[in-house]
Amino acid sequence: MERNRDAVPEYLFGQGTNFQAYKYFGAHRSGKDEVVFRVWAPHADAVCLAGDFNGWNTQSHPLQRWDETGVWTGVLHDPFFRDGSKYKFAVTKNGNTVMKADPFAFWSENQSQTASLFLEESGHYEWRDEAHMQDRKKLILPLSEDRAPSVPMNIYEVHLGSWRRTEDGRYLTYDDIARELPAYVREMGYTHVEFLPVAEHPLDASWGYQVCGYYAPTSRFGTPGAFKYLIDELHRNGIGVILDWVPAHFPKDAHGLYMFDGTPTYEYEDSRKQSHPSWGTNCFDLGKTQVQSFLISNALYWLDEFHVDGLRVDAVASMLYLDFDRQPGQWAPNDEGGNINKEAVWFLQKMNRAVREFHPDCMTIAEESTSYPDVTKKHGLGFSMKWCMGWMNDTLSYLPVDPLFRQYHHGKLTFSMVYVFGESYCLPISHDEVVHLKKSLLNKSFGDYDARFAGTRTFLSYMMTHPGKKLLFMGCDFGQFAEWNEAKSLDWHLLDYPMHRMLHDFVRDLNMLYRSHKSLWEFEQSWDGFRWDLANDAQQNVLAYERMSSDGEKLLVCLNFSGQGYGEYYVPVSEEGTYVPLLNSDESRYGGRGWLIPEARSFPADGGYKLRTTLPALSAVIYALKK
Repeated sequence: MERNRDAVPEYLFGQGTNFQAYKYFGAHRSGKDEVVFRVWAPHADAVCLAGDFNGWNTQSHPLQRWDETGVWTGVLHDPFFRDGSKYKFAVTKNGNTVMKADPFAFWSENQSQTASLFLEESGHYEWRDEAHMQDRKKLILPLSEDRAPSVPMNIYEVHLGSWRRTEDGRYLTYDDIARELPAYVREMGYTHVEFLPVAEHPLDASWGYQVCGYYAPTSRFGTPGAFKYLIDELHRNGIGVILDWVPAHFPKDAHGLYMFDGTPTYEYEDSRKQSHPSWGTNCFDLGKTQVQSFLISNALYWLDEFHVDGLRVDAVASMLYLDFDRQPGQWAPNDEGGNINKEAVWFLQKMNRAVREFHPDCMTIAEESTSYPDVTKKHGLGFSMKWCMGWMNDTLSYLPVDPLFRQYHHGKLTFSMVYVFGESYCLPISHDEVVHLKKSLLNKSFGDYDARFAGTRTFLSYMMTHPGKKLLFMGCDFGQFAEWNEAKSLDWHLLDYPMHRMLHDFVRDLNMLYRSHKSLWEFEQSWDGFRWDLANDAQQNVLAYERMSSDGEKLLVCLNFSGQGYGEYYVPVSEEGTYVPLLNSDESRYGGRGWLIPEARSFPADGGYKLRTTLPALSAVIYALKK
């Protein structure tokens, strides 16, 4: 019988418009003792189903090809095929058969075991996060607006395998983490967690960035239902959840997407675009409509089925540039002679439009390390936010400088204000900055033991009061000394030492101050919320600026990055009034020297106003204006 092509999921998949492909492809129960399997393998000569139900026989259960779409389908009649049953597709091309995991599997084995695991769709999780899902609707913006929502966003970046471990070094389960992480995040004042990639990946050392099972939360820590429970518990504690998502590349593991039907299927055929030489991975062919359906469906899958609040899109620059990680002669220019991958641009625009259409209360965040224009504009790539890599690189290169020479690097603290209102930015201190000989955040700071803590407190105060959303990697908030190691737990025992405990308390209080003061987050993309009071005192390593809100709140931030304290320092301010200290990073309870910062009243001077203040060495002082 003739089928209506416009209603056929295979046809829409081929058109690049099937954005819920996961509801059709993969393994789905079609009757009491029946499961239907569908897989896209357009150039395969044969595809068979193999698993524990047939002793992994690669010929006994052939699938049938459905016309020109390249989709193979078959029905398994087996009353014993149930949750956890193992299967793969035996894909044959030119007489060579390779066992492939299901690209749409909802559950998978992990590491050295690579079978797909069947999961009943009828076992949907019963969510209890109605209040959070209702509350996040405040993130919805008119489609005409190019800005991040005016809400505080302070993200705690977490690697699930190393946040905590058991005493004998084993992973915590999703259930274990659900009992500990939400309470910690809430207590510390973070608004969101961002998980490094949770989709199934074979290699721990990839940190999750080399994905083989795009639709399967890793079973290292438990079942997909248990992962939903973790998200649910975070939501019930008022905490949003962002997932790291990897649409740029995939590994060359034999059971994964690599050469899926014996030919380049998910990857580019052109060898000049096919792989990332330095990463040892293959690039998705973003111009192929079936790949667009696969990836956009995957993005929406995490939002649909796991109530995720946003996706941080990894390695966007590697997608945008044809010459990324390639030497001259290893890449070909586009039809205009340039180095932009137009297919990647169109894909990212299409993906972001789909998220806005189906989940307008969710966000997409680009890790984009170049000056590519309009990343967060609707007429551009359409992301909600972009990581501010320039700010990160400048400030982290400033921290190790001896204060005697910081005057020559002062612009690294001020240059971001030249461009920060051009996009919707998030300021990241991420996992990438505290690993592989880059030193931990604490150890980046110049000086002796006490100076490192003081410098870290000052830097974090600068970060939290600078325009832009925030992201801080786990361990930075209590002064992890060692670089991050994905193979072991954070050094939580450091909290038994006073300086680490006091830094931890300081970060908590700083986070709470950020969340409770509208002036620090309402205006992220205009000068309406920021005023330089002192930008050019490079010789004394001092910065001062004001943050303002629409309801008249005004905070004054004074930062002293020098090793010398100033008992009497005059700061130009915008108006007359009494300035009440809200936070002093030099307080003894935070591990400082205990310099006291009293209230002070500004006075007319030089045609404006000045404030006489005290600035301890390596300190941040935050005042509220009381008129």
